[in-house]
Amino acid sequence: MSTKGKKVCQNCLNNCKMRKGRCPRKMFARARLSLRDLWLKSFGNDAPAPHARLFKSTWVQRRPPSAPGDPAKETLLGNPAPDQEEEKPTVDGGTTLFMGQRKMQETKSSSALKKSSRYRSRSLSASSTDSYSSASYTGSSSEEDDVSPRQKDQKSSSGFSDFCVRNIKEHAFGRREIEIAEQEMPGIMALRKRAVEDKPLKQAKIVGCSHINAQTAVLLETLVELGAQVRWSACNIYSTQNEVAAALAEAGFPIFAWRGETEEDFWWCIDKCINAENWQPNMILDDGGDATHLMLKKYPSLFKVIKGIVEESVTGVHRLYQLSKTGKLTVPAMNVNDSVTKMKFDNLYSCRESILDSLKRSTDVMFGGKQVVLCGYGEVGKGCCQALKGLGCIVYITEIDPICALQACMDGFRVVKLNEVIRTIDIVITATGNKNVVTREHMDKMKNGCVVCNMGHSNTEIDVNSLRTPDLTWEKVRSQVDHVIWPDGKRIVLLAEGRLVNLSCSSLPSFVVSITAATQALALIELFNAPTGRYKSDVYLLPKKMDEYVASLHLPTFDAHLTELTDDQAKYMGLNKAGPFKPNYYRY
Repeated sequence: MSTKGKKVCQNCLNNCKMRKGRCPRKMFARARLSLRDLWLKSFGNDAPAPHARLFKSTWVQRRPPSAPGDPAKETLLGNPAPDQEEEKPTVDGGTTLFMGQRKMQETKSSSALKKSSRYRSRSLSASSTDSYSSASYTGSSSEEDDVSPRQKDQKSSSGFSDFCVRNIKEHAFGRREIEIAEQEMPGIMALRKRAVEDKPLKQAKIVGCSHINAQTAVLLETLVELGAQVRWSACNIYSTQNEVAAALAEAGFPIFAWRGETEEDFWWCIDKCINAENWQPNMILDDGGDATHLMLKKYPSLFKVIKGIVEESVTGVHRLYQLSKTGKLTVPAMNVNDSVTKMKFDNLYSCRESILDSLKRSTDVMFGGKQVVLCGYGEVGKGCCQALKGLGCIVYITEIDPICALQACMDGFRVVKLNEVIRTIDIVITATGNKNVVTREHMDKMKNGCVVCNMGHSNTEIDVNSLRTPDLTWEKVRSQVDHVIWPDGKRIVLLAEGRLVNLSCSSLPSFVVSITAATQALALIELFNAPTGRYKSDVYLLPKKMDEYVASLHLPTFDAHLTELTDDQAKYMGLNKAGPFKPNYYRY
């Protein structure tokens, strides 16, 4: 087709308003093909092309060569080869792709394909590490091992076999984790250095039940350096770092723990720590009260030689006070959870960082603008709220205590009942230490995609058992992440099956754990060396002097220098120049 008086383009045989003798349609086609070539060169033939409208051409099916030397052929889907069945185009990145009319040479395609495969596998690996990691080298892969560690016959390189871990061969990775943690735990390392000659825990035989990670390993090695013998199990079935447990076993520690234990395994491991040949414990270091509970129930006679219990969690302390109230507590116990160094540093600062890490690693959630309800405004709740508010979340608080509720209001949060906001909430976090805080009734009302997790110690805060019914479907998404699907298609995202999310889905800052670990070590030293009669069968707080000592061990890290009282100032305040500087009733 032509127009009188105007030149006809020989490229498109049309009046295309040529500019400087160039056909704009042909120029656009060339640019389109160049963009396509750049995409294929970078990502390979099997990568789906983005923005399909840039490549409006023809779907082309790539058929792999049938024999060496037979080049791969490209045939239009609209006109398939006789020996090839017609297929509908897909965008799965495997067999079909967008291509222009011009064919690419086979050599370029092959090299680009190899290059793209390499980049894709690297990207997938990085994604898996970033998303699935729980501060554990073994990650989720170890949990998929069909063989229970209890059925394995494992020995360390020295022939030591009094342990049960997932895989002793991972000990080298665990040792590196421990060495990294030591650099960030100045307080416990300083305590180890100062007390190693005195051996204040000589002849102490400690049963331990706590989270087994790199930070705990530093504590265990410190206790042994101070003269103690230990046997250790995990207080949470999901928080164990398998490679760290392997490193401890390789070093000769009787460790009974692995990530992904069953309930039966959990109690078996604790039992192995309490009841062993040529072993009679005289101290307990507990996190949650499980070791104390099992010993009371199954081996009550052992309490005749127990010198004391050290407990670091809200749940475990609550159990101890109940035992004391009913007269069943027959030994002194030290409440580490309510010590200043644990409450003000571990509960607040640690949770402020780890809650974000947990949610990011497990759900890849964007925090800005999300509506979050946090059940409980204690020290843990305060830390979580500060972090979430700082990233733009709209935070609501549920509370039973009017003092904590008033604090939340003064900090700028709305205090509500859970039923009032549950239908619009994006993330639900529990931090109460209580039971059935989030019930099936609440979860029935949640919107599709709501994330539910627990920052308290026990797994009873979220009523997970009510979700194990025939009408609901559980779908495992990744390690520690489950979709619970309702009959109408609605699903909620449950993290760590309602257990402690920051230790199941991420890790804790080593520096803060150093403060808690030093406090635990000093509590053990105090109870073990206390003269008869100093402590009765009751629950005690750590002496204020020890709290201050733990804090002083960590100040050099910040190059902090304390001001000293003059004699006149000390006399005026009625204080000893060396401390303690605050009365026991003082609230920091």
